[in-house]
Amino acid sequence: MSSPAWQYSVYHNIWKVLDAFFPPTCAGCGELGSRWCSNCQTSVKVLDRNICTICGLPQEKEKLCQACAEERPRFRALRAWAAYEGSVRRALHRLKYRKDIGLGETLADAMIPFVRSLNWQPDLILPVPLGKKRLRERGYNQVAVVSRPLAAAMGISFSEQVLFRQKETQSQVGLNRRERIVNMNQAFSSNRPVVGKVVILMDDVATTGSTLSSAAGTLYDAGASEVFALTVARALRLDQS
Repeated sequence: MSSPAWQYSVYHNIWKVLDAFFPPTCAGCGELGSRWCSNCQTSVKVLDRNICTICGLPQEKEKLCQACAEERPRFRALRAWAAYEGSVRRALHRLKYRKDIGLGETLADAMIPFVRSLNWQPDLILPVPLGKKRLRERGYNQVAVVSRPLAAAMGISFSEQVLFRQKETQSQVGLNRRERIVNMNQAFSSNRPVVGKVVILMDDVATTGSTLSSAAGTLYDAGASEVFALTVARALRLDQS
């Protein structure tokens, strides 16, 4: 499961060479020449202030939000790099639905300074797993293609073999907070111990954090000492995926 940082340099340079021979178009605006142009990257709304101290939900002041005060999630803390809007949303949709897996490395590269600033000191990064049906349909886990290069860049171990979905859940889109929690109840299992490990559990988008909370509970049951949750983006409206 080791991911030394030199592997990221190799991976990053491979994509640079491929892009030189086969120029991509920007996932945010369609401009020719880059996967995600500098203008689209600078438009990103980074969520690094005035957030809930547990779930990271943007609010007027940095304090515990009402939802976390009423029912604390299982993870130690959730942080999202950016708001799920504009060029970030378009990039994630292209990664998720149009099989542009090179965007995984692009997004990971953009997230590195933010993740380092969290000072979490993890032992392991795990992507939230897809159900078997959805994995067969898509052919890949879009979260893994972001979290794998991110782990390599930071010299942290990575694995897709620790956490599994033990039931096929319905889409969370259109469900309210309580329905999302019920939908994800006992959705995950783990067949490998993570005893004493500090884990970053990663997903692409957080809305209420119910998926990440359920998965974090499974990891604590498997012996993790701390579970932090990380996403590329945070949906600011409940009806977004």
